[in-house]
Amino acid sequence: MDLPLARDVTPRVEYVPASASTNADLRVLAEDLVGWPHLSTLVTRNQTAGRGRLDRVWTAPDGAALAISVVVRVSVDPALRGWIPLIAGIAMADAVAAQLPAHTVGVKWPNDVLVDDHKICGILAEATVDAIIIGAGVNTAMTAEQLPVPTATSFAVQGVVADEDRLLADYLRELDALLTALVDAGDAVASGLHAAATDRITTLGRSVRVSLPGDRTLEGTARELDDEGRLVVRHGGADHPISAGDVVHVRPLQD
Repeated sequence: MDLPLARDVTPRVEYVPASASTNADLRVLAEDLVGWPHLSTLVTRNQTAGRGRLDRVWTAPDGAALAISVVVRVSVDPALRGWIPLIAGIAMADAVAAQLPAHTVGVKWPNDVLVDDHKICGILAEATVDAIIIGAGVNTAMTAEQLPVPTATSFAVQGVVADEDRLLADYLRELDALLTALVDAGDAVASGLHAAATDRITTLGRSVRVSLPGDRTLEGTARELDDEGRLVVRHGGADHPISAGDVVHVRPLQD
C-alpha cells in the first residue's frame, strides 16, 4: 500500500498486511523512542482482533476497513488529557467530511465519528509510559451486508470509493495541528479546540441516557463541554460533568 500523501505529513508510516491489533503492536514498537517519534503511524486493511472502548471486539472483513494507530508524544496538563481522544475524533470527522461533502459528519461524544448519525469510525486512545496510542477504525469498503449493526455505515455504502491515502494524510495533518494548538495555548478555549469540538459533536443539545458503571443511569440534556472536555449533562436542575472514563454508553434518550 503506497501512501505518498501521508508520508509527507508524518515522520514514519508503516503498512502491514495484517495485524491482530495495530494499537497493541504499536504499543510495543513505540518503546523505540527514536525510531517511532511523534505522529508515527501503523496501518493495516486487515485487523483480526481489534478492540474498542471497554475492550469490546472490533472486527471487519479483510480489506473492508482501515485500522490506523498513531503515536502521540505531547506534553499537556493532566487536566487536558481528556481532550486528546476528542481531538482525534474531530480530526477524523474533518478527514471523512472532505470526501463526503454532501453529508452531515460529526462526533458522538466521546469517540465515534458519524455520517448522518451512522457510525463510520471509532476512536480508542490508550496511554503508555511515554506516549499515547490513538487507534481509529474506519469503515471504508464495507458493504451493507457486512456492517455489524444497522446504525453503522461506510464509504462504500455512501457510494464513495475512499481515497485512503488522502484520508490518512488529512487526519494526521489535522490531528497534529489541533494537538499543537492545545499544547501551545495550554487551554482548550484559547486554542480554539473548544469551539471546534462544540461545532463537530452531535451529542450536544440532545436528550441522552448515560449508562454509568455500577448499573447507574443518568438521563438529561447534553448541554456543553467543560474546560476538560467532559460532557456536561443537565439533570434535575443540576449540571453533571461526565468523563469518558466514567461512561459505559451515551445514547439519545429515544433509543
